[in-house]
Order: sequence, then structure tokens, then C-alpha cells
Amino acid sequence: MTESYDIVVVGGGHAGCEAAAAAANLGSRTLLITMNMGVIGQMSCNPAMGGVAKGQIVREVDALGGYSGIVSDRSAIQFRMLNKSKGPAMWSPRTQNDRNQFAAEWRHMLESTPNVHFWQDSVVEILEANGRVTGVRTGLGTVVHCRAVVLTSGTFLNGVMHTGERQMGGGRAGEKASFGITEQLVQWGFEAGRMKTGTPPRVDGRSIDYSLLEPQPGDLSPGKFSYSPSTAPVRDQLPCWIAYTDQAVHDTLRTGFDRSPMFNGRIQGIGPRYCPSIEDKIDRFADKERHQLFVEPEGRNTVETYINGFSTSLPEDVQIAALRLIPGFSKARMFRPGYAVEYDYFPPTQLLHTLETKLINRLYFAGQINGTTGYEEAACQGLMAGINAHLALSDQEPFVLKRDEAYIGVLIDDLITKGTEEPYRMFTSRAEFRILLRQDNADIRLTRRSWEIGLAGHDRLDRVERKQAAAQQLVKCLRSESITPEAANEVIVPRGTSALRQGVKLFELLLRPQLTYADIEGLSPAVVQVADSSGDLRQEVIEQVEINVKYDGYLEKERDMAEKLARLEGVPLDLDIDYSRLTSLSIEARQKLDRIRPQTLGQASRISGVSPSDLSVLMVYLGR
Repeated sequence: MTESYDIVVVGGGHAGCEAAAAAANLGSRTLLITMNMGVIGQMSCNPAMGGVAKGQIVREVDALGGYSGIVSDRSAIQFRMLNKSKGPAMWSPRTQNDRNQFAAEWRHMLESTPNVHFWQDSVVEILEANGRVTGVRTGLGTVVHCRAVVLTSGTFLNGVMHTGERQMGGGRAGEKASFGITEQLVQWGFEAGRMKTGTPPRVDGRSIDYSLLEPQPGDLSPGKFSYSPSTAPVRDQLPCWIAYTDQAVHDTLRTGFDRSPMFNGRIQGIGPRYCPSIEDKIDRFADKERHQLFVEPEGRNTVETYINGFSTSLPEDVQIAALRLIPGFSKARMFRPGYAVEYDYFPPTQLLHTLETKLINRLYFAGQINGTTGYEEAACQGLMAGINAHLALSDQEPFVLKRDEAYIGVLIDDLITKGTEEPYRMFTSRAEFRILLRQDNADIRLTRRSWEIGLAGHDRLDRVERKQAAAQQLVKCLRSESITPEAANEVIVPRGTSALRQGVKLFELLLRPQLTYADIEGLSPAVVQVADSSGDLRQEVIEQVEINVKYDGYLEKERDMAEKLARLEGVPLDLDIDYSRLTSLSIEARQKLDRIRPQTLGQASRISGVSPSDLSVLMVYLGR
């Protein structure tokens, strides 16, 4: 290939797609190399996007100008806002998606992005000179010259698939593994590890008796992921269903444990703690009489059905025998069995916060190669790697999100600072500032940041500014509008709150936990008029106002905490400090600091094994 590119993205999964789109939209000439162009943006496992904490990430990706939210909306067959019974920090959007349409939308959006080019092949070697990337070599012997590489290899590096006693090379059903990259990186001095993940059997939906299952419908008033007006809430939603295992199912599964690659030692990689296989569940939680399963349609025009919660690598005969003991599945027919995939990853402590490797300049890792699991975690890493690869080539400042700015910042900081020895999955509990990092305000938090680097368009920024201005206007109106006891009590007392004895501002009524904005809006025509003036943003504005008013005290506390921690983030640490000479540090701290090489005192404080006294030693060393 005689052409050269600014950036080569290796892999066409969720990380690779977002990386290619971000780099190209910023102006870099980008080549996406994938082994199979027919499965770009493929949902390898469950046909869904979002969920607890993951939904927040998708909204953040969208606010930054990524494509995942738009693709999810356009291919959705169901939308649910999870955790609505809890506080707004826990609300998490989730879509059930049409698997084929999701991949088709991704390919269409990438093909509609002028700076994205494609090449179908595998990459077997990364080329470098003087510690900097110069290109890649493909399996067909093609050399592609470039100035940066984003490696998003997913589960394909030396991938091995397991079903019972059978194993075969591959990173996904029907697709071969990728060889050569791990060995080369290890020769360069990188540390590699082994992980595993798995997938459940797919079942013919026509063979399921849904009358024995619990229906799980979508929201009556469905929302959407993307802030862009180019998408609309899903219509004609399809239901999902809930089923349960029982002791008979468990006993049948146990008969195959001696042939399970997980139990007989053939799988060495560590699997995801929070998405275990069904055999792992019944082994680790032997006291549980049943486990919940989610029966999810794979699309509008197929009967193929995904059995979420039944991930397994047991032999096929055991899988089908156990499945047919589940109520509603007595006549189940499998389209394909579940399997486990074992693959190489690289501990992410070998990266900078930009996701550039410490050993080779302009080489970026994103997605499962960094030890994460999940489409959403991969997508946000790809987005950030693509952004930073472009900025580095343009000699611009790196784009790094802090822990109080985004779940994306939490995820990357966790990976870089703490590393991971098992597939990392995002949860709301990982974010210490989760009241600030809600799914509803991702655009307010991040769109201006993205616009400043040239990724989010001006139309996006204008929409956010209109939303913020409208919210401020509505709060101002609530603070100025008074209500008499006579007018208010007949509305508010039936809601379970005490009667007024004197007039108050509507703002004060909204502070009461028993009352919602909808309860009080009709008490003032002026408030209705101000809310209506926000037009198509009306519902978003009302949601912002209600949350900000009710949680103002908590939000202020988190802002104060974030500001205090930011002082440590403002204290830089040289990457070439010889920690072995700082004998006042504990031995563990010296070892961890030398391996991770934190860039700031704040990052050092989050490293496991670095104590407050170690931080004091570092501050003395820095002259503080």
C-alpha cells in the first residue's frame, strides 16, 4: 500500500469504531483495519447498550461527540431507565438493540465520515523507529505507514474458544484469532496477561413457552441516549422476559463440571467477577436455590434469542439438557452453544492517562486489551485514544478527563493507577463523585470540553447553552413566585406533606421530598410559561432543575471534596524520579511508584499500598 495515514486503528469493535470516528472527525486521515468488514461494530455478546454506570458512559460518549449513543438509539427495540426507585445518581439508561441493525448503523456512520478509510486484513506487526510508531504490517504482507496506531484487539490476541473438551483458535464465533502482536510487544518489554470471557447459548425463540416467563416491558415513555435531535425515542418496543434456574438445572450443570475447561484447568485466564458463567455461579453461590435469567430478543426480524445470565463453556449436551429443565424451555432448540474465550491483555498500568503506552510513543491501547469488559467501557476508551492520538500529532495538549468530570475519567484513572487482574467493569460505586456524574447532565459536563478541541459541533454547544439558560430562568422563576396556603394546601397535602401556615416561594415547596415539579408547576401560570418557553428542551430542563434543587446540599459537598482533591492533582511528579533512593518510603510504595510512575501526587495517593505517610515523604521531597 503506497498510501500513508495519520492514524491506523487496529480492530473494528466498539473501541476501534469510536477511535476511528473521533480521530477522523478531528481531522486526521484515519485507516481502520479489521479482519472482517462484515462485522464492524458487532455486538459480540448481549444485544444491549447501557445499564448501571454503563448508561452514564454512553451518554458521556455522546456528549463528547462519539457515535455510540446515536447508533444505540437508531437500533433500539426497547428502552428502560434502571434504578428509578433510587436517587438520580443511580438512574441508568439501557437499550435492548437489534444486533444486525446496530452493526449496520455503525458501518453506515463510519462510511459517512470522510476521513475514515478501511482495509480488511489482520495486523501481525507494529513498525517503529527510535521508540516511535511508523506503521503496521498486515497478514498479507502489506505495509501501511502512519504516525500513530490505536490498538483495539478485543478478544482476538492469541484467542482460544472453549466448549467442553473442544477448543479452537478464535476471538469470536466464526472468526479466527490474531497472532504476532503479543509476542512482539513482549519482546519490546511489555507485560502481558491472560483473561477470559464467555457468552451464553442462543435459542430459537419459537421453541420458548413465554407464558411461563415474566414479561419485562420497556418504559411507557421511553427516553434515548443521544442528546442529538437526529435520533428519536424507540417506538413499538419489544418485551424482554425473565426466567429462573432451579436445583434440577444446577444438578444437571454439575454433571459436566469434570469436562468444563474452567474446572479442569484448561482455562488459565481470569474471568469477569460481576458477569460470571452459570457454572461459576452455582459453584460460588451453592446456597442459592435459583438464579435469574433475562431472555432477550436479538432483533425485530429474527427469532434468535439471547439467554442473559446463562454464559457457559460446558459441553453442548450438558447445556441443552440443563436449558430444557428451565420453566418455559422444555422444548428449547439451540441455534449455537455458549462458549468461553481466552485471550491476551496488557496490564493498563503500562499506559499514560491519554492511553498512550509508556514504552512506545504514539502507540495507544483501548478496550479489552486493557483488561476491561463491556461495549461501553471499550467505546469510551476508543474515543479517548482517538482524540489523544490526533492531538499528539497536532502538538496540542492532551485531553484527559478527571474523576470529578466523568465516569470515563474514573475508568481510565482506575486502570492506569490501580491496574486490574480481572476484567474491569464500571459501577456507580467506583465513582466517588457520582452525584455530580449523573446521566442527565453529561452534556453540561462535557460538551464544551469537546467543542474546545474541535470534536463536538457548534450545534451541540448551542443546544447545551440553551438548556442551561432555560434551567437558570426556571429556577429564578421558582424563587420569585409565591404561593398562598389556600392555593397550595389542597394540592400538596394529598401528596403526604404538611400544610402551609403562611405563603412561601415555589422553590421552597420543591425542596420537600414528597413533592415533585409536576405537583407544583400548575400552581403558577408564570412557571408554566417559563418551562414552555424552553421548547423541545422542556423535559430535560425540568429534570435538571428538579434534581439540582432537591440535591443542592449534596452537590455542594461533592464539589468541595473535588476541589480539595484537585490540589493534589495540581502537584506534578516527574516520570524519571528514582523512587529506590527515597528510603523513607515503604518498600511497597517504592515498588508500586516505580512500576506505575504516577504523573501527579493525586494519582500517587490512589495507588494501593501508598500510605498517607508515603505521601508526606513525597511532599517533603518535592519541597512542599
